[in-house]
Amino acid sequence: MATATQQLYLYKGRSRDGKIIEGEMTATSAALAKAQLRRQGILPRSVRKKPKPLFGQKKIKPAHIATFTRQLATMTRAGVPLVQAFEIVAEGEENTSMKEMIQKIHGDVSSGNSFAAALRAHPKYFDDLFCSLIDAGEQSGTLETMLARVATYKEKTEALKRKIRKAMTYPSAVIVVAIVVTGVLLIKVVPVFDETYKSFGGQLPAFTRLILSISEFVQQWWLAAVAALVAVGVAFSQARRRSPRFAALVDRIALKLPIVGGIFHDAVIARFARTLSTTFAAGVPLIEALQSVAGASGNAVYRDAITKVRDEVATGITLHSSMRSTGVFPVMLLQLTAIGEESGALDEMLGRAADHYEEAVDNAVDNLTTLLEPMIMAVLGVLVGGLLIGMYLPIFNLGNVL
Repeated sequence: MATATQQLYLYKGRSRDGKIIEGEMTATSAALAKAQLRRQGILPRSVRKKPKPLFGQKKIKPAHIATFTRQLATMTRAGVPLVQAFEIVAEGEENTSMKEMIQKIHGDVSSGNSFAAALRAHPKYFDDLFCSLIDAGEQSGTLETMLARVATYKEKTEALKRKIRKAMTYPSAVIVVAIVVTGVLLIKVVPVFDETYKSFGGQLPAFTRLILSISEFVQQWWLAAVAALVAVGVAFSQARRRSPRFAALVDRIALKLPIVGGIFHDAVIARFARTLSTTFAAGVPLIEALQSVAGASGNAVYRDAITKVRDEVATGITLHSSMRSTGVFPVMLLQLTAIGEESGALDEMLGRAADHYEEAVDNAVDNLTTLLEPMIMAVLGVLVGGLLIGMYLPIFNLGNVL
């Protein structure tokens, strides 16, 4: 396909009035790039492929895709032609990887491919749901409206992910700091006390002997322990990526975890409602929409449940009845879905459900942070304070030690 062969070329040439012009452009070959330049009235002097950076390029994150979609939606709604919108967005993009991808999409669309086809050439960044919605907008002649809906969907999805990361980052960071501080104390500080107490002689308190024993163990095995943790982390990541059964088990356990399990549950429900609302409002048939929603659910338990719902809806059963039969969807979502089906405003009701559960995730994250702060400080106090007390305990009882 042509979309797979677009390349970025750096060119240098002379215009009709003799001015030197330099820039970059997309083309399938250097010869076609020169031909394009001649059609623009530029006599090419040199055309070469743009070299890749020596130290690699910045990664393209989902947030970049959300921003790109919102910029296109804003400009197309303002009447800017799509091809020109690509040029404006690419010119202002600071991420070189994102800029190159936009330029490739621009080249594909300029050469006659549809916008959806140009996006499908980059499946790593534009999934089937994204491309299907853009395709529906192009087919119906409502691309600017569809871009706005997709942009809102991506922004809401990324905001939800940020809330989940916020819930997990703070306690994880504090736990890592606590482990590092405790390790440094056991490996570097405690041995100094050990040597001092050995020169004194005498019987040390039991708590101090326990800490010294732990310190000796950590000094001997800390490197192996770190290597084991890294190996377990890599094995876990690979197993989840390659084994669907293991990934499904992890997803089921995540939903049952204390405190954070409820946050994961509400996040999945919010993603389900938001995705189905967006696809249904775009005019995608319900069965096809459910297929896309299943792939975007982010949790194996709900992916299987949504697949079951799709199969039942295909046989003529109503959506809310199919959802109820799975036993995994909350009552409020079922009620709003039923109202939406009866009133013909399913997309609106699902949108309200998504707003509700996104707000629930936001509140839960804030409450979790508030709850964890004193607990984490208490744990740190016990760890560090316990080590210090254990080391200074013999000093408090010098009469028995000396």
